[in-house]
Amino acid sequence: MNTCCSGKKAEQELKSTVDFLKLLAEENRLKIICLLAQGELCVCDIWNSVNIPQNLTSHHLKALKEYGLISSRKEGLNVFYSLNTDSLHGCKKLLDEFLSAQKKACRSCKIQTPKTKDLL
Repeated sequence: MNTCCSGKKAEQELKSTVDFLKLLAEENRLKIICLLAQGELCVCDIWNSVNIPQNLTSHHLKALKEYGLISSRKEGLNVFYSLNTDSLHGCKKLLDEFLSAQKKACRSCKIQTPKTKDLL
């Protein structure tokens, strides 16, 4: 019997998708992304806008940068952050591939629920 999210490729896509969603499942990180969608900002402007301590802002910026969603550049003593639009497009592709793989897996295991019927 086939099950959803089985197979090496599906499991890899599932893990990548989970990692991405965990990264974004934090309110302050989403606020930072929304701020940066308006354009490049200095770290001091980000932490003032998000209204959290500077060290916590730096923690969130580091996580977003390590995943590749944002990039930074230094100008004197200031660090400026901006969205990495190529990476964001890659994340959309990741979610699309995950959903596509799950559609195929659900078709092959013949499990039909009202929600999987909508996916198919």
